[in-house]
Amino acid sequence: MVHEGERAPDFTLAGTDENGGERDFSLKDFRGKAVVLYFYPRDNTPGCTTEACDFRDSMNRLAPRCTVLGVSPDGPDSHKRFREKHGLNFPLLSDPDKRVAALYGAFGEKKMYGKVTKGIIRSTFLIDENGTVRKVWRKVKVKGHVDEVIGALSALESHGAG
Repeated sequence: MVHEGERAPDFTLAGTDENGGERDFSLKDFRGKAVVLYFYPRDNTPGCTTEACDFRDSMNRLAPRCTVLGVSPDGPDSHKRFREKHGLNFPLLSDPDKRVAALYGAFGEKKMYGKVTKGIIRSTFLIDENGTVRKVWRKVKVKGHVDEVIGALSALESHGAG
């Protein structure tokens, strides 16, 4: 599990970029710019769609300052359809074995409708330009979350990260 102040574990995952192209994405490729890495359970479900669309709609406030990367267990074809259907303007990465989610503490036991299940725990990580985790949100509530991320990004910029 990753905590604030720790180095963000590097990874490489297949993904669909903001133009619909498929390629591999490595976290280390984004050094020099802040990264918002968010884990979500599944493409085209109500909460995940709302969260993705909130990031999309806030990209004018995010893109100059950071890169947004969405990660779920869905495959590239699902991501491509999700991106096209909702006009998403940031990369979606595939973590089918949930290895990266587990590494970040975004996979584990959760309660759904009163039952304990294992799955993706909606989580977001703000990583500074040097690769250090500066803010962690676990068990994210979608409503207002992107504004919280933007606020943390502003605080990071005003305090000078690393």
